[in-house]
Amino acid sequence: MEKDPIRPIYEKLERNTLILIACSIPFFAIVYLYSQSESISRASYDLPDSLDYILLGLIYGLLAVHYWNFHKSIGKILNEKQDLETKIHLYKQATTKRFWILFLSSILCSLGLFIFENNGYIIAYALTIVFLSLGKPSPDRIVRLLRLKGEEQERVIRIKTREE
Repeated sequence: MEKDPIRPIYEKLERNTLILIACSIPFFAIVYLYSQSESISRASYDLPDSLDYILLGLIYGLLAVHYWNFHKSIGKILNEKQDLETKIHLYKQATTKRFWILFLSSILCSLGLFIFENNGYIIAYALTIVFLSLGKPSPDRIVRLLRLKGEEQERVIRIKTREE
């Protein structure tokens, strides 16, 4: 049986998104535990409160931009007649960009929590994690987002099956 050319694209995308998710979680967890510890004395930073709100606004802005950019890219894919390999490749590009923005958001949440100890960064990180979870690529999501039907849908669903 010949290997479908969309399988390696999907496998690389899945691997890269899982790496980005796995890198962001421990970093925030360490900062969160550090900020919640009563026994560790922390150095205070003399930064204006406005920087706190600017950074928090930037993070929420990134979350909005990632969502808008991703769905704009998906709309472009849907509006053009292309073969499945091209659609999957464009989906990969959109998802990769999405995950890099979410990774940046998670790093900024960690940095903000570390410096300002504002609980707004915990909420922003929780939203980031929700978007990471909901955006993780899967064959079912690809079929739904790209509105695939017939043979294209079957090819993408077959990505889930193991090769023999």
